[in-house]
Amino acid sequence: MNILYFASIREHIGVSSETIPHQAGIDNVNELLIYLSSKGNNYKIAFSQVDLVRVAINNEYVGLEHKVYPTDEIAFFPPMTGG
Repeated sequence: MNILYFASIREHIGVSSETIPHQAGIDNVNELLIYLSSKGNNYKIAFSQVDLVRVAINNEYVGLEHKVYPTDEIAFFPPMTGG
């Protein structure tokens, strides 16, 4: 899976993207977030407010229960503000 990180999430993790192998037991976005959060304190901080994180898979916004596949491009965005 190709993972993209944006804005404050990227700043906390320290990279803008990474490729991770599809892990057994990671079937949806929520399980992916649990896995990523286990990779270190910087990931844990980046995803500490998971209910506010926006997720896009292959350029479409999805929910936490959306299935993930090895060929997916998954992007994580922090909460957006604007006016």
